[in-house]
Amino acid sequence: MSTQTANYGGFERWLPKLVLAPAFALTLVFVYGFIIWNGYLSFTPSRILPNYEWAGLIQYERLFDNERWWVAVKNLGIFGGLFMGISMALGLFLAILLDQKIRMEGALRTIYLYPMAMSFIVTGTAWKWILNPGLGLEHLMHQWGFEQFTFDWLVNPEMSIYTVVIAGVWQSSGFVMALFLAGLRGIDDSIIKAAQVDGASLPKIYWRIIIPCLRPVFFSTLMILAHLAIKSFDLVMALTNGGPGFASDVPATFMYAMAFTRGQIGMGAASAMMMLATIAALVVPYLYSELRGSKNG
Repeated sequence: MSTQTANYGGFERWLPKLVLAPAFALTLVFVYGFIIWNGYLSFTPSRILPNYEWAGLIQYERLFDNERWWVAVKNLGIFGGLFMGISMALGLFLAILLDQKIRMEGALRTIYLYPMAMSFIVTGTAWKWILNPGLGLEHLMHQWGFEQFTFDWLVNPEMSIYTVVIAGVWQSSGFVMALFLAGLRGIDDSIIKAAQVDGASLPKIYWRIIIPCLRPVFFSTLMILAHLAIKSFDLVMALTNGGPGFASDVPATFMYAMAFTRGQIGMGAASAMMMLATIAALVVPYLYSELRGSKNG
């Protein structure tokens, strides 16, 4: 009896490991294995097909000499900065409004969150119709009699990246609102009541007390939005397809074009490694601060 109990206890200890082992093995091969493979390809002269001959840093030199790559990097800076800044400002503003215990809060929260339920492909396609000068907003205004109204950002090389910002902010600000609202609801009411007793106005309470308390939420939101911005691909492809020309290219679309349509697998792999390095530069300090905080706490 005691032997059976011991065997059963041993099986219970191994059961979670056996259940997780296939997923762990698949992740190891299809995520980290392919990252290593991609990293090696970035040091080879691969073009249409993989070529495993070692070529050193030649693909990185070609990448940094490529004008289209620097357009993509500049666009990522514009898109990332505006996307994160406007989404966080709008999300915080909406969260503060909903935190006033207004009527129909549940319905409004659902409406704000609804865009996040859609994929970036659907969002990009919808905004492509809205911003198309011949079909969308400009056409509608002309029909209403405003013949001088123009809004051609979608086909303007100087402004096309800002249409991606508009669509991205529309999709993500509701999600950011939900994160900030959860943070606001987690703040102890007694702190706010004590400030009100001392005569502090509501805007001053939010500016001096509540918003500083949301620092961890700000940090987590920034990480999520930065991650979304760096790997943006489907939204750009659906909305502008990187155009006009390559005016709204971002690193993800550049990587796709080089690796799968231009027969430049080596350069595509090098650009993918640069994207990975950028994400690592953001995530590693975050993980370090989180692990350090949990260790001290």
